[in-house]
Amino acid sequence: MSIKIALAGNPNTGKTTLFNALTGSDQYVGNWPGVTVEKKEGRLGGQKDVIIQDLPGIYSLSPYSLEEKVSRQYLVEEKPDAILNIVDGTNLDRNLYLTTQLAELGLPMMVAVNMMDVVKRNGDTIDFACIGKALHCQVVGIAAQKGDGCNEAATTLVSKIASHGAPEVPHVFGGSVEHALAHIEESIQTLVPKHAIRWYAIKLFERDRDVIKRLGLGVGDLKHIEEHIRDCEKELEDDAESIITSQRYEFIKKLTDKALKKNAKKKETPPLSDRIDRIVTHSVFALPLFVLMLCAMWFLAVADCGPGTLLTDWANDGFLGTESWTLPFTSIEVPGLGALLASGLERIGCGETVRSLVIDGAWGGVATVLGFVPVITIVFLFLSFLEDCGYMARVAFIMDRLFRKFGLSGKSFIPILVGKGCGVPAVMSTRTIENERDHRMTAILATFVPCGAKTVIIAMFASVFFRDQWYVAPLMDVIGIAIIILGGIALKKSSFFAGEAAPFIMELPAYHLPTAKGVVLHTWNRVRGYVLKAGLVIFPVCVALWCVMHFDWHLNLLAEEEIERSILRELGGAVAWFFAPLGVGTWQGAAASVTAELAKEQATATLQLMAGGEEGIAALFGTFSSFPRVAALSFLVFNLFVPPCIVAVVATFREMGSQKWGWFAVAFQMFVGYTLALSIYQFGCLFAGGGFSAWLVPTVIVDLFVLWAVFRRGAKQGTNDE
Repeated sequence: MSIKIALAGNPNTGKTTLFNALTGSDQYVGNWPGVTVEKKEGRLGGQKDVIIQDLPGIYSLSPYSLEEKVSRQYLVEEKPDAILNIVDGTNLDRNLYLTTQLAELGLPMMVAVNMMDVVKRNGDTIDFACIGKALHCQVVGIAAQKGDGCNEAATTLVSKIASHGAPEVPHVFGGSVEHALAHIEESIQTLVPKHAIRWYAIKLFERDRDVIKRLGLGVGDLKHIEEHIRDCEKELEDDAESIITSQRYEFIKKLTDKALKKNAKKKETPPLSDRIDRIVTHSVFALPLFVLMLCAMWFLAVADCGPGTLLTDWANDGFLGTESWTLPFTSIEVPGLGALLASGLERIGCGETVRSLVIDGAWGGVATVLGFVPVITIVFLFLSFLEDCGYMARVAFIMDRLFRKFGLSGKSFIPILVGKGCGVPAVMSTRTIENERDHRMTAILATFVPCGAKTVIIAMFASVFFRDQWYVAPLMDVIGIAIIILGGIALKKSSFFAGEAAPFIMELPAYHLPTAKGVVLHTWNRVRGYVLKAGLVIFPVCVALWCVMHFDWHLNLLAEEEIERSILRELGGAVAWFFAPLGVGTWQGAAASVTAELAKEQATATLQLMAGGEEGIAALFGTFSSFPRVAALSFLVFNLFVPPCIVAVVATFREMGSQKWGWFAVAFQMFVGYTLALSIYQFGCLFAGGGFSAWLVPTVIVDLFVLWAVFRRGAKQGTNDE
């Protein structure tokens, strides 16, 4: 039988680092039942029967946010075997507020005081025994970044689960409150689990609607409870919820005065994080510094002399290729995986058609996608480092300041940040935005930042067309953010989205040097997902594409020179008119763009399947337009900023709440991506010497409409929240 341990704590206390330290790579991600808040689980290293469940970072168990509702529903209704509460040792008083609430649940609990290395470096001391005695649980010190004490804490907690019954619940309130709680407990003792009766009593004292509804108390019981609450409010001259909050903090203040001894000799100098933030969050330097970070990331990933390009060239031309390659610093020839696969098929007597299907179709498409793993890895390594060191939290703060100038909520940037990895969780995480207008607007805009799959398209086109212009890659991220800001402004000026932006409060963690293990683990989990997608999605799509490209409607097998009669040729040709104004109005360009809706990186696999290597793709775009680089940029922008992959589109429909709003989201995204690609191609050709085009007039009209939508006077706040 499995033991379930819930990992709970405030945001930015090192909870994710501890979770990774305890579970290693043996973890999996899903969603909590009925909601779209990410659920992470993993098995404790060395103990496969112990499951660590990472709850969302929360500040309390009050139902003020979706994360708090999810956490408290899980803790109260599903009842894990124990709670491992992680608190920040450098900010003890604020973190213990949640700890007192967790202790009232009556579940076995251990408090892990994190960042003890920083506490000791500051010369401070914490009396764990004193805190443990007050809270009736064991308290230990850990340093999650260094891995100190993490596994010991978890294994100790596991051993205590079997040997101890329900712990004694701490009593943190004054006499009159305790008197009222005692009467409430007496009224509900047959309705709630014995171990959690204190928590239920406190919630009833606070007049928590969800708890009142769940218990289904009769009118008489409610009246009796209300009398005791009012007597207490009258005596203490405050409302019930404020009484509970203030007495919690009084209890915590007395406890920390006893348990925490500050270094009296330490000079009162600003913490290092504060000194760094003077530059990083500066009103002038913050945004340029963020853009500089993006440029550094993409320079390493796609610049002609960068490690990403060198490794990608080696992967495509050597390791994954159909020819032999030479081991570095030797003269030893090693066949590529494609060559080994071709040789194996030939040895077992496979015919030319089967070899073409496997090598040109299945392996060619998958290998193209896998060939950009070095670029993906560098991007994710860079992002993981920035996340773990605390910088990305500052980016959210910076963007909140920018967004609010345009009437947008800073809460919207968190899903956008998630979207850099994948658009699906980005859309799903918008559920945490309580305001329905901001929720819908963020779901529409979140996928405009290029995700990991779109990074493959950027990498290919940077490699084939813009090797001497590496800045095109970071420009795509900048364009994505610009679209979000301008698109948000335009939507906010409509009656459906008008209104004040929801407030955004977040805690900035202290800067720290990430551990190599943590960064590598974060990167590996993301890259692994990308590689699995190549196998589970790209592989069957490439097989299907090879078939429709090599058969006609009568299922006759076609030779390479007969591809113009293929099913794919006719299907692509039927919609090619839609892409003609963008400079890719051929069946090949249409096919690559349409298949990208299955998985964005499929665009690169489809081009590889139809054209071969980089030279073939460059030549293919030469047939599309007299200005192939302009057409390539148009194709790139179109596939980055139109609706995301089909899975993300389905998630968007679900988050929008109705078919009407779902189709509006898709139409808006298509309009933005198409308009941007249209403008780039039409004006690009004009400036490149292509002369006047009939499409220039409608392009100018559409662009003027966009400018009007952004800069017009805003509409009054709408009331339609269906």
